[in-house]
Amino acid sequence: MAKQSGINAIDIGSSKITCLITVPSQDGVKTNVVGVATVPSRGVKKGQIVNIEECVEAITDCVEAAERMAGFGMDSAYVSISGEHIQSQNSHGLVAIRETEQEITPDDVFRVIEAARAISLPTSREIIHVLPSEFIVDSQKGIKDPTGMSGIRLETEAHLITGLSPAIKNVTRCVSDIGVNVSGIVFTGLASAEAVLTDTDKDLGVILVDIGGGTTSVSVFLEGSCVYSSVIPVGAKKISDDIAIGLQISVDSAEKVKYFVSKPKPEKIDPEAKHQDEIDLLKLGISEETKSVSKKTIVEGIIRPRLNEIFTMVNQVVKQSGFQGQSPAGVVITGGGSLTVLATESCRRVMQLPAKIGIPTGLSGMIDEINTPISSTAAGLILYGLKNKNEQGSSKMNFSGMIKGIPGQKVASKVIDFIKSFLP
Repeated sequence: MAKQSGINAIDIGSSKITCLITVPSQDGVKTNVVGVATVPSRGVKKGQIVNIEECVEAITDCVEAAERMAGFGMDSAYVSISGEHIQSQNSHGLVAIRETEQEITPDDVFRVIEAARAISLPTSREIIHVLPSEFIVDSQKGIKDPTGMSGIRLETEAHLITGLSPAIKNVTRCVSDIGVNVSGIVFTGLASAEAVLTDTDKDLGVILVDIGGGTTSVSVFLEGSCVYSSVIPVGAKKISDDIAIGLQISVDSAEKVKYFVSKPKPEKIDPEAKHQDEIDLLKLGISEETKSVSKKTIVEGIIRPRLNEIFTMVNQVVKQSGFQGQSPAGVVITGGGSLTVLATESCRRVMQLPAKIGIPTGLSGMIDEINTPISSTAAGLILYGLKNKNEQGSSKMNFSGMIKGIPGQKVASKVIDFIKSFLP
């Protein structure tokens, strides 16, 4: 199968792995999704890879299914990363403009961002994202793009997202082992924000809560920029575990029960129907000792307390960030856990903020497959890739392009590979 290099995505989650393959649309405005596949996750626990071999097999199955749908292979992809190891901090960068009579150039912007990047980190931790929130030119604050302005002193306030090096290398290795180049590693909260948040939400101030299977990613946006990121090691799988323990059934059966009680209710309910509260487990394909259960018991006694606990932890994280009370746009909940019954109601009650469910937008083509909060991260990876395409393309050094047309190309390739083997 011939490979094509485009904007593609692989979302490695605790409960599922999703792969998206896209091509540019004819009008050039949106990107068309031509390949979609989702498979159950293996070898991943609470957002982190715990078994390389199993994870590679699951990613291989997912990518091959998406490639069959698209009709061609994928050469590279943006990959998501999550886990409790994700941390963030804000940094300040300062540089002097070299030519005082000239305008601020993209090179000056690059230098000030690199200055903000120069922080002390443990050897086991590395920077995943450097996100400038504002630039300051000669004490003039609130500048989003200083290119072309005149000044002698350029500063920036930047948000840094970091992760453990071994966890990042494990993700890169799993994708590289199947012959796909990693275009970039993207934090799940940041990716989901690209797909579900509007510019108005970000400008006003909003909290994004991405409830996955094993983790919950939290991102705080203020004045259009991400200012805080964190990951809570509890996700929607805990709700299924609670149902399984409470009803004494398997986790797979508990998933079916959770999905059933979370489905939207029909508009018309037969008033003469009896036992509206009773759920017949046999009709759900669950043939275990427990034959029927009370819906109210599951929703009010099991699901609500766990959701309250999750949002209490989110609220605590926001308090620790120092940005509490600065989110008039409220909370946007996304991820598979957002579809759980009472999710928005529980969020409003615990966090005392307006809450809504975020659905991914911005893509075209086969969007029926991804028009759900479950696919927010995967869709966001594509949008993140589009947003950073020019910057990524200019910053990468293409070794193969450097040696094209040079006599003795194979020898040159070996020499370059030898040199690259010594690079960190």
